[in-house]
Amino acid sequence: MQDIDTTKPIVVLTGAGISKESGLDTFRDADGIWSKVRIEDVATPEAFARDPDRVQAFYNARRQGLLGANVAPNPAHKALVKLEQHWPAGVLLVTQNIDDLHERAGSRFLIHMHGELLKARCSACGDIATCQGDLSRADRCIACGVSGQVRPHVVWFGEMPLEMERIEDALMACGLFISIGTSGNVYPAAGFVETVRQFGTGHSIELNLEPSLGASAFDDAKYGPASEVVTAYVDDLVAQL
Repeated sequence: MQDIDTTKPIVVLTGAGISKESGLDTFRDADGIWSKVRIEDVATPEAFARDPDRVQAFYNARRQGLLGANVAPNPAHKALVKLEQHWPAGVLLVTQNIDDLHERAGSRFLIHMHGELLKARCSACGDIATCQGDLSRADRCIACGVSGQVRPHVVWFGEMPLEMERIEDALMACGLFISIGTSGNVYPAAGFVETVRQFGTGHSIELNLEPSLGASAFDDAKYGPASEVVTAYVDDLVAQL
């Protein structure tokens, strides 16, 4: 294993592949969610303006699936908690996932760059509130009182991901960048490894079921189920300390 500078922090990027073993559907696999429904119909601001009932129904179904009794963090989520607890310079976990499996596992230093399914946001005033039930166009914002403007707190296509400045600063300062369970299709996350290569000094590794579209940009790679390759890699990192 490459010697990693323990005086520098680690940045971890996770995508849908880490949650698939927990029983959640991915979006971009051949049998994923986007093979069954059009992005333009449920995941854009225009879709919400055109047919809010359909958009709310789509995310209501995702939310209820996330809260199902059989959905729980898997060993890969738990391994990242172990890494956070042991790495001397700290770990920042950046996830593209809108589920809460990292939080359930115990991760504390976490950015949801694409938002969170278990939160709702008011388009009128920007207030964000916890949401574990269904949303509808009749809902009234608890902060400003406006109805019809409460939407899932998720980043739709055409919207800017969250906390990008903080993420870019962390990428340039890290000693190790780990990408887990990502397709390499979705920007800006797909470009994070290039940020590390061009502006940082960190080592980069892809841990994936199979090579992503950007696999050649990484310094190293290990392939297999996330619960296996992430757990083994974290164990090796911690053993170096």
